[in-house]
Amino acid sequence: MTQKTEQKQKSHDAILASAAALLLERGIQASSIMDVMKGAGLTVGGFYGHFESKEHLFTETLRSTARTAWNALLRKAKEDAPEAPALKVLERYLSRKHRDAATPACPLPSISAEVSRTGEPYRGALEAELQEFVRSFGELLPAGARRREKALAAIALMSGALSLSRAVRGTKLGDEFLEAARKLGAELLTREGA
Repeated sequence: MTQKTEQKQKSHDAILASAAALLLERGIQASSIMDVMKGAGLTVGGFYGHFESKEHLFTETLRSTARTAWNALLRKAKEDAPEAPALKVLERYLSRKHRDAATPACPLPSISAEVSRTGEPYRGALEAELQEFVRSFGELLPAGARRREKALAAIALMSGALSLSRAVRGTKLGDEFLEAARKLGAELLTREGA
């Protein structure tokens, strides 16, 4: 790799990192190209050497942020609980530590409502990532006719409970959302034949 190519890759990575931080903090619409480039330590003029548009940037950012967070969660769960990784995913995702992190790892609670309002190209990017979440989570479950259905339900439960818990963080209700979702999610995932 030449020095010029290496520098361009570093700049590209810095733009994606800045966009990811803004995506998690502000969302898509409230994040400007100027803010992204400032966060990357670059000038706005260099943006189009990396991305065709703001939509292109945030579509790629949404996909890479979601994929990175999800894959890290799955990898850690498999390491920590090889006998029951799906339950460990549920436990980690619905933890106070995950909810209260200064910088959220999972973008789903932060962006789901915005993606439903703004539509394409973000909807397609989110759908593709969610399909992969369902597939990979399903692989952690025992084989069965309802494996995909359980994966769908568990992911919806986790994302919804985390979203509501974040909205009322610091209250008893916020903690109750996490606890109830962990309990019911565990029952769902361990129920035989259901």
